[in-house]
Amino acid sequence: MIATWFFREKRNGPGTEKRMPNEHKISVCCKLSAVSCLLFAVGCLLLLLSGCGIYSFSGSGLSGIKTIAIPLFENQTQEYGIREALTEKIAERFVQDNSLKVVNERSADSILRGVITRYTRESHTFDEQENPQEYIARIWVKVTFEEKEGKKVVWKEDSLLGWGIYSAQDETEEMGKERAIEKLAEDIVNKTVKGW
Repeated sequence: MIATWFFREKRNGPGTEKRMPNEHKISVCCKLSAVSCLLFAVGCLLLLLSGCGIYSFSGSGLSGIKTIAIPLFENQTQEYGIREALTEKIAERFVQDNSLKVVNERSADSILRGVITRYTRESHTFDEQENPQEYIARIWVKVTFEEKEGKKVVWKEDSLLGWGIYSAQDETEEMGKERAIEKLAEDIVNKTVKGW
């Protein structure tokens, strides 16, 4: 397009075609718009990435924290065995993740403390006759993760929810409870080592 316009001006002499053809103007505008959009997108991406750096806690981002202690969670519900199951599952998840080594409280750099504040089990889905087909078990916990030295709180959540759905026909409430515990353990480990 540019070459055509250049040769047309040369052939007709200077001053005979002072303006660029309309299609060339449109093409230039579209290109400038595309470049502007691209630059804007790149700028947003850089801002987003730099913002994520503040909240990202992968091993090295934990400012020297290498070990974690997980004391037995407190249980404020009537559900027997739930605190042992949850504490054990969280420790197991940290071992699998391998970002922080699970140790006893005396030799740990950090401590994860928790309180199970509430447990519910409710009907979740129904058949045409309004009979429950699925139930949902929910567990709420209050969790604090802190550096041991100086007791600096790294993150805290007052009402973290884990839930598990189970079939009314061929599954038990215990299965729903286990799924809720699994979800809580996964969320707690992710929040601790990745910051989300």
